[in-house]
Amino acid sequence: MGDTVKTDGAHKKSWFKGLKTEFKKIVWPDQKTLVSQTTAVVLVSIAVGIIIAVLDMAIQYGLNFLVG
Repeated sequence: MGDTVKTDGAHKKSWFKGLKTEFKKIVWPDQKTLVSQTTAVVLVSIAVGIIIAVLDMAIQYGLNFLVG
């Protein structure tokens, strides 16, 4: 038979209090760091997308050459 866990208001308050405490420990980056890291992520994503597209076209061309 399944055990049921009862949650009460005190448990939820304690969880949210702990969550709030953990959020206070976060060190948020400054604007310069945020912009540079965001730019890096966007550029790497674009580069990987281009690489995948080129590989896809090359494989497709090779398969069409072999089959047709």
